[in-house]
Amino acid sequence: MSFHSMWAELLPIGRSSASGGYRRFAWTGADTDCRAWFRAQAESRGLRYETDRNGNQWAWLGDPAEGDAVVTGSHLDSVPDGGAFDGPLGVVSAFAALDELRTRGTRFTRPLGIVNFGDEEGARFGLACVGSRLTAGQLTREQAHRLTDGDGITLPQAMEAAGQDPDSLGPDPERLARIGAFVELHVEQGRALDLSGDRVGVASAIWPHGRWRFDFRGEANHAGTTRLADRRDPMLSYAETVLAARREAERAGAVATFGKIAVEPNGVNAIPSLVRGWLDSRAPEQDTLDAVVAGIEKAARAYAESHGVDLEVVRESFTPVVEFDHALRDELARILGQERGHPGLRVPVLGTGAGHDAGILSGSVPTAMLFVRNPTGVSHSPAEFAAEDDCVAGVLALADVLEGLACR
Repeated sequence: MSFHSMWAELLPIGRSSASGGYRRFAWTGADTDCRAWFRAQAESRGLRYETDRNGNQWAWLGDPAEGDAVVTGSHLDSVPDGGAFDGPLGVVSAFAALDELRTRGTRFTRPLGIVNFGDEEGARFGLACVGSRLTAGQLTREQAHRLTDGDGITLPQAMEAAGQDPDSLGPDPERLARIGAFVELHVEQGRALDLSGDRVGVASAIWPHGRWRFDFRGEANHAGTTRLADRRDPMLSYAETVLAARREAERAGAVATFGKIAVEPNGVNAIPSLVRGWLDSRAPEQDTLDAVVAGIEKAARAYAESHGVDLEVVRESFTPVVEFDHALRDELARILGQERGHPGLRVPVLGTGAGHDAGILSGSVPTAMLFVRNPTGVSHSPAEFAAEDDCVAGVLALADVLEGLACR
């Protein structure tokens, strides 16, 4: 099994020497190196390699035009200073699972594909799952062309600099119609498997989630000479809103996080004129999420009014609840029990608050997910971790699943 050598090759790409985390942002040098790694893995195995109109990478065993293909994979990009496993574990495991099946002498009756979806994390342009959203028609070319990073570089400019044609962006229904099942392996972003003592689990659903931008506009002034009573300081309203978000989430059994902030003019001795904060909120049910966000916005408007500050709230992205295909999920559980000599074995089934490309594709093709145990539950951090034996267990589970789906 080549998992270890592949992992060692990929590990240094985009890694920060200061934090130990990763900065593999879409259409940057690190992303280009990751994409080159993917292509090399595909070609070294004699797979048919292609990049689609949206910049997603594919490696094929068999002819996808035959239809009913089984596809696996994930993404290679990261959040700022993210961990090594979120995304890459699924891609490396996909190639390793194919190697395992070839060692077994498996004969495939359906085309098998491995995919690296572009810009899943949205770290550079602020929108998650850009590659899969475009493919599934959940993001138009016009909307994608308006995406801009923190330096004012548009998505088309970044793509052109990396050698990709941005004019080709758009829905790809013909490609999706060829896929009979998509299975994404991912490190668990939580501790459910660690607490249950299981190495591998099956996903049941993805919580509804979204991102909202809160713009608090006040008045810039001198930090040392302006009386407190004369200030229109948007930082106060923002700070109070952060605390309100925590209260609303705790009350509802949801999560809400202000994890990104931009301040103007951003001077130590200046009262801000603008504080822009991004809220990420998720909940098990849609009604709960709606109530949490509404409660946060209501509190924010009250705080803004009390400080003479203007407030604008914009929903920048939203993904409704995703219930993974029940028949495919049950088939995964059956295969995993049967292949391990334990017919009827109960494979842990768990929900997640994290978004994934599998969730985006679920409206177009049958999708399922496998999770690999994360002993600390930490994710989106350099401390993200999965033990070597658990990673190998994930590869073998994925191989069993692919064999069960693509060889029947």
